[in-house]
Amino acid sequence: MRKKVGLYLLFAFLFACLIGTSVFSTYESFISEGPLPTRKEIMIDKGMPLKQIANYLKQQGVIESPAIFVLGVRANGKGTDVKAGEYSIPAHASAKMVMDILTGGQTFIRKVLIPEGLTSYQIVQLLDKTEGLTGKVERIPEEGSLLPQTYYFSSGDTKEQIITRMQNEMQRTLDELWAKKEKNLLIKTPQEAVILASIVEKETSKPQERAHIASVFFNRLAKKMRLQADPTVIYALSHKTGIYKKQLWSNDLKIAHPYNTYYIYGLPPTAISNPGKEAIEAVLHPMDTKDLYFVANGTGGHSFAASYEQHQQNVNAWRRLKKQAKRREQQKQNLPEKPVQDNE
Repeated sequence: MRKKVGLYLLFAFLFACLIGTSVFSTYESFISEGPLPTRKEIMIDKGMPLKQIANYLKQQGVIESPAIFVLGVRANGKGTDVKAGEYSIPAHASAKMVMDILTGGQTFIRKVLIPEGLTSYQIVQLLDKTEGLTGKVERIPEEGSLLPQTYYFSSGDTKEQIITRMQNEMQRTLDELWAKKEKNLLIKTPQEAVILASIVEKETSKPQERAHIASVFFNRLAKKMRLQADPTVIYALSHKTGIYKKQLWSNDLKIAHPYNTYYIYGLPPTAISNPGKEAIEAVLHPMDTKDLYFVANGTGGHSFAASYEQHQQNVNAWRRLKKQAKRREQQKQNLPEKPVQDNE
């Protein structure tokens, strides 16, 4: 090895003479700050020769001199140690640092965050926009079969691989949680738990409310009342995509549709979104309440009620808040006051 490195150093001396510099200045160029202004990801393909890699790094603005990079890599005895993969190169990395990164094999890891409550259609759309993933999802996955969380991947991984991982994670999580569920729940299968959890997930953004909302739905099921969940109507009207930009009106709640829980009794045929682990836990461990109703309270949460009379008071309070907010907005914009249309 020493003999090999010595030959490379001799070659470095001869190279330095050819370009009119010293060995010292050549080495200084190898370890000095590089030209890259900001962090950048690069891809080294399998089987790329060292000289081709050096030219590619130059094209990407990572190094100044391909010749000095090749010389430095070989002088360090690492000419065959560069590994294929995607790498993240920090700003102003020296040629030596680039060499260490490419020969160390610590490839750049990408990630995609799947938020709770997205439909399978929306998740596929998100994957289609995720840089680094390849291929195409040929079929929209079954609703409720994908576990939302952060997934890490390397450039070149396929979207179908991520879908499979999400499905495996959902199944593993569901098996784990179902084994610890409360006894005597009015749901008989893990799939029913996912269906109800998907509705709970869409009803609130506050984690502390999930188990409370789950209790409302269980109480309604026990009394054979319709669930009357707006998100199920949106799912029906959006043709199962979850993308519905219009406001719901009273006529929308009357549509004869198997996903409209203002029309049907019990649960819809499938989940209406992909719930997270916490929403599933809330359904399997609901609060012990007698509440049958809830309505927005103007703070991002909900007001709950066990009687229709109390619920109507909560609804009226919510309507007043909406009207006040609308008036403030009109005054702020110096707009003439208009009647506030109410859909509660």
